[in-house]
Amino acid sequence: MKHTAFTGFHEALGAKMVEFAGYYMPIQYEGLIKEHMTVRNSVGVFDVSHMGEVWVKGPKAFEFVQWVTSNDVSALFDGKVQYSCFPNGKGGIVDDLLVYRFSEEKYLLVINAANIQKDWNWLVEQSKKFNMDIGKELINVSDDMAQLAVQGPLALKAMQKLTDEPVENMEYYTFKVLNFAGVDNIIFSTTGYTGSGGCEIYMPNNVAESIWKAVFKAGEEFGIKPIGLGARDTLRLEMGFCLYGNDINDTTSPIEAGLGWITKFNDQNDFIDKEILLKQKEEGVARRLRGFEMIDKGIPRQHYEICDANGNVIGEVTSGTMAPALNKGIGMGYIQSAFAKFDSEIYIRIRNKLLKAKIVKLPFYKN
Repeated sequence: MKHTAFTGFHEALGAKMVEFAGYYMPIQYEGLIKEHMTVRNSVGVFDVSHMGEVWVKGPKAFEFVQWVTSNDVSALFDGKVQYSCFPNGKGGIVDDLLVYRFSEEKYLLVINAANIQKDWNWLVEQSKKFNMDIGKELINVSDDMAQLAVQGPLALKAMQKLTDEPVENMEYYTFKVLNFAGVDNIIFSTTGYTGSGGCEIYMPNNVAESIWKAVFKAGEEFGIKPIGLGARDTLRLEMGFCLYGNDINDTTSPIEAGLGWITKFNDQNDFIDKEILLKQKEEGVARRLRGFEMIDKGIPRQHYEICDANGNVIGEVTSGTMAPALNKGIGMGYIQSAFAKFDSEIYIRIRNKLLKAKIVKLPFYKN
């Protein structure tokens, strides 16, 4: 089991530690609801060092990233980030990821912890088409980097104290390379996975401890708290953000998953599975990923059956929880397209009872 550069801090703070994607990670500190509301109302810090990072460099970098991802990389400019996915050659998804553009010949791909080896193998295989130099043009630096996600409405105000670069009004999905807490060449981005604003700080492992201390000192006056992965999951679900392994995987297509907006079919974007996915877009799909809110009292969980009024199974829950900021049961799941219209009533089978719910547009939580 891998440790991050911050494991000692988590243990000293009394975090409940669990194995997650091969890493020893904090699931909670004070309690999920308290931590969730800290991020919604002020500022919280997640250790997300388990995420993977891969550099793509050189004259073929643009062409390679355009081929392996579904979104249109030509829309990026230096300092811009893009949400995307790796199509798997069969209409499914290898992983979802972030693409950071440093220049036309330099990109950083940020991938999910559970998929690091799988993604790396996939990228190496695809790189053969471009004769790329592994270790020079395609470089896996996942074990060398630490990352903190500082999230919440007061996050950027607190972090501004640690850099002379203006960061408080940075646009969503942009990044800067700056001096942060006295350390040069820190990647500071504003992508967020919580819907409450904030930033991500990427750093080499050897400066991680000093940056952790600086972040918590800077946020002290704003009530900064460490936050576990439990609240990270409830926060992302309130926003309707997909989680790989739950809501998307190798058997789900981006069209089914409502990710048509990151699947660009323009002429300059030639990517894996373009023809398969375009056909799905034009002809329709048999199921759709939808968000739903419980009308009856109950908490939906992954793999619960979604039914019609007669108890016929029409889908399956992929993610579900009691939403701390909304105080109601919410979930996402794949539903047969004929039953997937917004505002339709559906039923979730919970302990052999059919409990009423309603299909809603995402996000569930609106600032």
